[in-house]
Amino acid sequence: MALKQSLLTLTGCLLIMTACSNSNTSSDNSVAVELFTVESAQSGSVSEFPGRVKPAEEVNLAFKASGNLLRVLPEEGAYVRKGQLIAEIDPRDYQVQYDATLAEYNKVKAEAERVIRLWGDSAVSADAYDKARFGMQQITAKLNNAHNQLQDTRLYAPFDCYLQKRLFEAPSVVSAGMPVVMLISANMPEVEINLPTSSYRNRSHISGFSAKFGNDSIATQLSLISYAPQANANGLYSVRLAIPGTVAERPTPGMSVMVNVNFTGDAMADAAVFVPTTAVFERDGKSMVWIYSDSTVTARQVQIEALHIDGSAKITAGLHDGERVVTAGVHSLSEGQRAHPMAEVSSTNVGGLL
Repeated sequence: MALKQSLLTLTGCLLIMTACSNSNTSSDNSVAVELFTVESAQSGSVSEFPGRVKPAEEVNLAFKASGNLLRVLPEEGAYVRKGQLIAEIDPRDYQVQYDATLAEYNKVKAEAERVIRLWGDSAVSADAYDKARFGMQQITAKLNNAHNQLQDTRLYAPFDCYLQKRLFEAPSVVSAGMPVVMLISANMPEVEINLPTSSYRNRSHISGFSAKFGNDSIATQLSLISYAPQANANGLYSVRLAIPGTVAERPTPGMSVMVNVNFTGDAMADAAVFVPTTAVFERDGKSMVWIYSDSTVTARQVQIEALHIDGSAKITAGLHDGERVVTAGVHSLSEGQRAHPMAEVSSTNVGGLL
């Protein structure tokens, strides 16, 4: 009797252990995941875009004539006023050509004037008169061309500027149209940013632009100059922004800056949402996230408009307000895998050491 009772007790213990083992196995198949609840973009959304300070005007100055470069007057970095001489090529050949053409012009002019006087006295034929008149027009055009070529041996500043770089030094031989110096405008520089298609479509809902330069603690309001009508090779639309002259610290061309673009609530018709960037992963060249629902995870493609320096990603398609996405270990999950939310760390157990 005692033996039978002991066998029954042992059998019961084995059943309990088996049940516990099955329970643990089932629990082991469900992984703990860190979740984030999707948040909708609020009215008056602000997006950040990287930008670069650029000169208001930038040109590569070249001669219209070819020749030996005699000199480039300003040093690199020097300030140059509008109309100031910048560079000069050897004018001797062009001076000789001009002098020869001027002598020919004077000869033709004297003959033409004599024929025209005789025409007034009806002493020459109409054919002679026409030859004299058209010959005068031809030599005048030839003289003007020789004069222009002589003038083209000198380069003058087209606006107040700085000489950014010398591309040639004397006595180099330069061809017509070959840049000799790089000039940047001395006016207040501009900021250029690039907008993705989704933001460009909503440009009518942009209420303002702002940026901080250098050590400024207060953002400077920028004014719109223009939107590029066509996307660049990267599929982005360039936007030119003017910097006010009242800015505390004048930015210099080449400086990087983050620009805040303010959108009104009407621009959020596409129900953009924000999630941590750690929730996004790539599969087959597409941006994906893991959606947590009914204790399982499912991959879903999303469309990213922008990544922000605060660690969030703006999603314009693929997610809805209130959905939960996995934000950690996204590369170790598989489609349809069972999961459960990670337990929150107690405020009295900092670091989860207990």
